Order: sequence, then C-alpha cells, then structure tokens
Amino acid sequence: MKKHTSLLLTAVLLLSACSSNPYYDPAKPHHRPDGFVNNDSRVVIGDRPWYESLWRRMRGGFVPAEPAGGYEQFARDWSVAVDLERLRQTAGQPRITWLGHSSLLLQVAGRNILIDPQLSDFAGLSRHMLSATRRVPAPLTPEQLPPIDLVLISHNHYDHLDEDTLFRLLAVGQQPRFLVPLGLKPWFAARAIADVKEMDWWDSIDDGPLRIHLTPAQHWSKRSLFDRNTSLWGGFFIETKGDGPPWRFLYTGDTGYSSDFREIRRRLGTVDLLAVPIGAYLPRDFMALAHVDPDGAVQILLDVEARQAIGVHWGAFELSQEAFDQPPADARAALERHGLDPQHLWLLRHGESREIVPNPAASPAQTPDAR
Repeated sequence: MKKHTSLLLTAVLLLSACSSNPYYDPAKPHHRPDGFVNNDSRVVIGDRPWYESLWRRMRGGFVPAEPAGGYEQFARDWSVAVDLERLRQTAGQPRITWLGHSSLLLQVAGRNILIDPQLSDFAGLSRHMLSATRRVPAPLTPEQLPPIDLVLISHNHYDHLDEDTLFRLLAVGQQPRFLVPLGLKPWFAARAIADVKEMDWWDSIDDGPLRIHLTPAQHWSKRSLFDRNTSLWGGFFIETKGDGPPWRFLYTGDTGYSSDFREIRRRLGTVDLLAVPIGAYLPRDFMALAHVDPDGAVQILLDVEARQAIGVHWGAFELSQEAFDQPPADARAALERHGLDPQHLWLLRHGESREIVPNPAASPAQTPDAR
C-alpha cells in the first residue's frame, strides 16, 4: 500500500511539474500559472476531448474533397521547379519563396530566413498514427536549401515544427539561429539543438540589419496529450533597419481572426508583405477559432494595411474538409467582396519565388501609431 501511495504521489508531482509555467508573469494577461492563453481569454482553443478529434478523423471529418482533376493534376498545376541557383544568390531586393503549406524562405537584407519549415511527406506523431498526409510533394529537400541564417518557428504543431526537416537541415552542416515562442526551447535542447532564442509576444531582437518581433495570434499549442498551451504561439514581424524607410514583413502564424492584427498595425506600422493563412478552415464549427477562412485572411490584410499579401497554409496536407482548390477560389471571391484587386493576394505555386519592390518612400500611414 505504501509503495502504491508513493508511486501515486510521484506521478502527481511529475504531472504538476509538467503543468507549471516557468515563464509565468502575472503582469501579462496572456500568461497563466500553467501555460498561456489568447489575448481574448474568452477564446479557449484545444480544450475539446481527445476522442472528439479522433472520432471526427475516423468519420472522415478532416479528409478534403478531391480537387477538380485529382491530386496529380492539382500538383502539376500548382507546382513549379525551384530555381536553386537563384536562391543561392543574394537578393537585391526582398524575395519570398513558397515551399508549400506554411513554409517560406524569406531573403532580405542579405539574410536567408526559413519560416516554419515542414518538408516531410506527413505531419504528425508518426506516418501511420494521427498524421496528415502530404498530397503535393515539397518543392525541394532540406539539403537543397541555401545557407540559412535564421529559422523562425511559430508554434509546436506538427505541420509547423517538423523534427525530420530540422535534423536533415542540421545534418548537412547548417548552423542557423532559431527564434521560437516561450516554452519551445526545451524541445530543441532535448535534441541537442543549440542557439535557440525564446521570445514572448512583443519581444524583439536585432539580427544584423533586421529587427524581429514576436507578435500575438489567436491559436493554441499542443504536441502530446499532456502539454496543451504550455508553450506559446505567435507570428513574426520583420523590419529592416538603416538608412531609408524600413521594409516590413508579417507572418501571422496560424490564427483565427482577432483584434490582434489591428494592434500589430498600431504598434509596429503598416506591412509591405503579409503571409497569411487561407486554408484548413472547414468545418467551421471546429476550425473557426484557430484558423481564419479566406474572408478572415483578407480582413487581416486590411487591418495591417498590407501593400501585398501571399496566401499560405493550404494546398499540401490533408488537414481539413475543403478541397485543395477551394482556398484560391474563396480567396478571389473574398478579395472581390472587399473591392480589392485579385493580385493584392498572391497565390503562389509550390516552389515559386517573387521579388518585392520596397516602398520608394515612407508616408505617414506607414509609421506606427504612437497612441
């Protein structure tokens, strides 16, 4: 009996230790003693019982309808060969390359920045268990990437933080610096990955010619049965420093629609290039709080006054009900409803690069609101 009591006490202590938040700051509303919450604390995400997700998955609730012409035709239509030689050259002006799903290569001010790299053929705990299958091949391998200076990780979900991709990147001698939200450094330390900087919302760091901020988003985190919201989530705002007006980029990370984006605009200024999710939004009763639909993505574009946007988080993994070709159609319809040019939101092909012409001059609308 004493032995069983001791074991039970040990288990309780271990669970308590796992659930405590070593970063807790009672002065910050999104901090809790056991983890983190959204700025609108009434929005609780990820609290559904595990068996609901499993039951929905077994019923096909997250299996997309097949795109017109099938997946092979979709992959041909929405993929392009990566110009590897071009990626190895220093960009004279900002360059963005879509690597599928939410993975991006941003090349700006002589820096190569890899964002949420997920280049594996599944996203999940294992290939055969609770994972999402990749239906459009990644446009390149981790070994083909140019020298990477920074890797930005928005949160710990498997479609954004992929162990195999990172291991393969490091195995070929890459030595990037990792920027991650609070609570993710232990995951890297357990894998002997060094040079990891944790950030809280609104923290900023300088990296050579760049200033990088971690921005809030409405989402959640979880990588196992016992770590819901014990690490933070967010997006990244990157701006150039030096002479002349700054060039500003915002990657929202996964997010539902919230007032966070108007606050980002107020604090940090307007955005030259926005990377915003447009996929994984059906069924809405399950997805709405954590994933914007294309109409919400366009509203974020308006909130941050983005000169240009690119749609991400679509067209690669089987994550939700909408067909792979539905987000582009819904995005075009949303732009039309808001009276915007269809080219205001780029729908790149997997592997496609675009060069962005920076603002020729600053204007009052492009400076942060000090109110």
